[in-house]
Amino acid sequence: MSRLSNRLTMSQEISLPHHHGHSEAAFSSLPQTAHFEQVAGVFKQLSDPVRCRIFLLLCHSEECVINIAAFMNMSSPAVAHHLRLLKYSGLVQTRREGKEVFYKAADSELAQELHHIIEKVMNLSCCNEK
Repeated sequence: MSRLSNRLTMSQEISLPHHHGHSEAAFSSLPQTAHFEQVAGVFKQLSDPVRCRIFLLLCHSEECVINIAAFMNMSSPAVAHHLRLLKYSGLVQTRREGKEVFYKAADSELAQELHHIIEKVMNLSCCNEK
């Protein structure tokens, strides 16, 4: 299915009660609700303050579960649960060294952008920026 066919056309599928002249253009380029599932899933993971904090920590360092648990003042199983969800959503990645598993923010444009958004919203300055 092409990108255009995934969008609604104003004249075919909806009749607006008020015509203000600008709604039609915005609506015609708006993707269907189903296309927002991925972005909603990512925001759902970051809507938990603990996961958001863990993600921000992992944007700045690579850590094992035990160290993350100590930073967060949480049990290792609780931290492991949050890490599984972050990994499943593609926001963190792992590296194994012997029996130890290390976590860090994913090397993706999405993870980098979310990192900067979180810092901007919280008025933090990244230690990597001058």
